[in-house]
Amino acid sequence: MRGLISRVRGIPESGAGPARLPETRVLLAWLYVGRLAIAAALFAGAAMVWRNVPPGTSLSVTLLVIAAGMFTAGSFWYTHLATGRPGLTFRYSQVLFDVLLVSVVVYLTGGTQSDFAALYVLVICAGAILLPVLGGILIGLLVSVLYGASAVWDSTARIDGGLLLQIALFALVALVTGYVGDRLRQTGAELGEARTELRQLRSDTDEILGTINSGILTVDGEGHLIYMNQAAQNLLQMPAMEWLGQRVVPDLERLAPGLGSVIARSVETRAPIQRSETRPGESFPFVLGVSTTVLDRAAPALPSITAIFQDITERKRAEALQRRAERLEAVAELSTSLAHEIKNPLASIRSATEQLASDGVEPADQQILKRLVVRESDRLTRLLREFLDFARVQVSAPDALDIAALVQEAVAVLRTHPDAEGKTIRVIVPNGNGVHPLVRGDVDLLHRAVLNLVLNAIQCAGANGQVEIQLDTIDSDLLAPTRGITSIARLRVSDTGQGVPSREAERIFDPFYTLRPGGTGLGLALVQRAAEAHGGIVFLDSPAAPEWGTTFTLYLPWEDSHS
Repeated sequence: MRGLISRVRGIPESGAGPARLPETRVLLAWLYVGRLAIAAALFAGAAMVWRNVPPGTSLSVTLLVIAAGMFTAGSFWYTHLATGRPGLTFRYSQVLFDVLLVSVVVYLTGGTQSDFAALYVLVICAGAILLPVLGGILIGLLVSVLYGASAVWDSTARIDGGLLLQIALFALVALVTGYVGDRLRQTGAELGEARTELRQLRSDTDEILGTINSGILTVDGEGHLIYMNQAAQNLLQMPAMEWLGQRVVPDLERLAPGLGSVIARSVETRAPIQRSETRPGESFPFVLGVSTTVLDRAAPALPSITAIFQDITERKRAEALQRRAERLEAVAELSTSLAHEIKNPLASIRSATEQLASDGVEPADQQILKRLVVRESDRLTRLLREFLDFARVQVSAPDALDIAALVQEAVAVLRTHPDAEGKTIRVIVPNGNGVHPLVRGDVDLLHRAVLNLVLNAIQCAGANGQVEIQLDTIDSDLLAPTRGITSIARLRVSDTGQGVPSREAERIFDPFYTLRPGGTGLGLALVQRAAEAHGGIVFLDSPAAPEWGTTFTLYLPWEDSHS
């Protein structure tokens, strides 16, 4: 699991990363090998010309090789066999021994004229790496002093500019390597701390992702599974080890309808989806609430997608039961409201009929009563017609409708309405870009919904008021949970009326609830039912500008149609 998380996030494994100094025991092992190699080379060279070497020199070489071997063997036993801690004193002893070893070799092979003088550079580098920055500089100064002393001891040597330059070079190498070694040690220490924190973070992340109740899975841009936590495996019944590296998006869609399509849409659009829901399938009778995040890579590589999902089946069932209870309560309220609306006209008609049936009613009064009966009868007819329209809201055979044309037609009808006299009606619809919002639905139902929405604005705009109808398209996940779509046609209708009081806003879409004298209270209720029948929603929004009193916004799913 740790490796999977690392690949998803682009974090290197603990064994990989930027170059840094090896640990001290490894450096000492290299030092031991180099020391023995120099001693062996010196002994081999002396053996090749043994007859020409003075006895004192050959003895010195032999003792030097033995001393180097014994010292190195003891050091190796301490650091690698006895696992002793190579402290600062131990490291100083190693570097100082090598300084003396090289100094003897240089002295025996010609002093300042020796071909082995360059070995001092290696000793200086070893001191810079193994010792603190000040210790490395001191070793460099010691080398310079010993090299200069070899010229003094050698009566044939001449102190000239070349010798002084070489001594200065040793000092410079000591300064540079000391600084570089110190920086490498600091970087190594910081890197070690960072890796420790990273390992702890990975461990914590593994534990969190392994115990979290939400399912989490990650696929690359080609749809290959690269991570799945235990909760996802349990929910989907997909063992991660069998699916890692496999293309899983089609299988996810087949198993949990809607899950694969959400992931594929995130890959295609390179955008996260905040809310979506799967549909129950034959072999997967659960509903999952899904959201996605995008781990974008450098173009042109496709992004990796992480899907987070939960089993919301029980919640959906509880919501269904709640909606059922609310519908029953709404039916009861609707019946009460309808009875109340019918009772008043019927009472007026009955009273007028009784008076007409009695004797002694003046002819003028009879005409008034007859007009009353006709007016109340018309009111009942209009009420029942609107109620039937409200009750029969359904989409049986949806067609692809040009919502812009439908809005224009509805507004053209309303411009001749008596309530529109003296009102300014402005329509803003998309045009000229070759793309028209198409809404799949029932033309008559949507026409009535738009008609009611605009007529409500006209009637509330006030004398000489203004109404603005604006249609556009947006990308939003507002309808994603139920429809799994993000392309939305938005119709905003604003008027310059008094607005809706905040205390009344929650009831504005209730059947038979109206703030306008003479209204039936079914117009906005029909708009809401039509919106829901088409998978949309309607809101009472805050006005976009102070001059507008009320703004209603209708959201409907749409699809592109290129002309």
